[in-house]
Amino acid sequence: MKKSLVALAALAVAGVASAQSSVTLFGVVDASISNYSTKSTWQPATPFAIQPFAVPAGRKQSQTSLANSGYNSSRLGFRGTEDLGGGLAASFWLESGISNDDGAKGINNFNRRSTVSLSGGFGEVRLGRDYTPTFWNDTVFDPFGTNGVGTNLISNVNTRLASSAGPGSAVAASDNYVRTGNSIGYFLPPNLGGFYGQFQYALHENVKLSDTTSSPSSKGRYVGGRFGYANGPLDVAASYGQSTAADSASLTASQNRKINTFNLGASYDFGPVKLFGEYSAVKDKNQLGTPVALLGLPYLATTTQSDKYNGYLLGVTVPVGAGLIRASYSSVKYKNGAPQTFNFFNTNNGNARGNQLAIGYVHNLSKRTALYATLSRINLKNAYNNPAVMGATTGGSPAYLAGGGYAPKSATGYDFGIRHAF
Repeated sequence: MKKSLVALAALAVAGVASAQSSVTLFGVVDASISNYSTKSTWQPATPFAIQPFAVPAGRKQSQTSLANSGYNSSRLGFRGTEDLGGGLAASFWLESGISNDDGAKGINNFNRRSTVSLSGGFGEVRLGRDYTPTFWNDTVFDPFGTNGVGTNLISNVNTRLASSAGPGSAVAASDNYVRTGNSIGYFLPPNLGGFYGQFQYALHENVKLSDTTSSPSSKGRYVGGRFGYANGPLDVAASYGQSTAADSASLTASQNRKINTFNLGASYDFGPVKLFGEYSAVKDKNQLGTPVALLGLPYLATTTQSDKYNGYLLGVTVPVGAGLIRASYSSVKYKNGAPQTFNFFNTNNGNARGNQLAIGYVHNLSKRTALYATLSRINLKNAYNNPAVMGATTGGSPAYLAGGGYAPKSATGYDFGIRHAF
């Protein structure tokens, strides 16, 4: 009898523990037949350069792939929550991107998200790798959710901006556009009458030496925040962030590069149609110090260049039975921040522009499985003036980026795929 009572008590304790905590396995498997094509024209290196006879005026290229993440990003993850009592909860989230098209990438890291957090009436404190506040607007207010060939041009350019070197720079930018690691995040509690917000600070983790008076490099640091209001059909949010892409100083050279991002997005669901809009302003500020001699003494003469990327997006989704029509138009204008001088042969002053139109349809076979199709077209003007704009294609591996004197003029892509979530 006593053994039975002990067993019942153990089962009761186990039941309480399982009720207070949970662990979930989740994921998305998304595969598509995708095609990417580009058209480029030969670009003379100098105004008087003559095109070689054997070099064609234009180049076309295309690539057909069995791709992944055309509708939702393919992923595999684990998340869990433990009820600590008194309104407190501890949570973890480990999420890895997978390449189910070829099986080459599985759970070898948790680079999509890896966080542990503590939440309660005060909100949530989250530590680890997570989305940046400034990226949230780019993806939430995009009808295509920054996936597949329909990914808006704002995100398309910013992704390449964050991974490329600055003007005259040999130092690559830090990985702080979509996500940032080593971050400390705070989220407002969800019971504020529709208001929401977050703040994030990512440590650069660079070493400070005791035998030097200089401060450690802050390359890799990110600081940003987002504040919004969502109630009923309306959702509107603004965000701002700063990423330190380069920070170095010495007696021979110095560099400081910061990427400042501001965006404002909104959506309104009328029922028969949902409208999306976003404005984005990015300033890529790059400061270089070049050694010169002043009165016989070494001196660093600094030059600063602030490039600007201003963009906007207009989008719409229309429910049709079990399906959803999606469409968007996005544009980004690059303004060269270098000192302008008159050039009779180059009247664009080093500026560039890109426009994109995307349209797609999603047919939901169930709550977890969907078929989708997306078509996108990008037109570029003076893209050779900027590598981030020049690389703004619908996908694939554009060969003109490797050189050859060609500059892209347009890009077209399509996705036909299936998405299953679990």
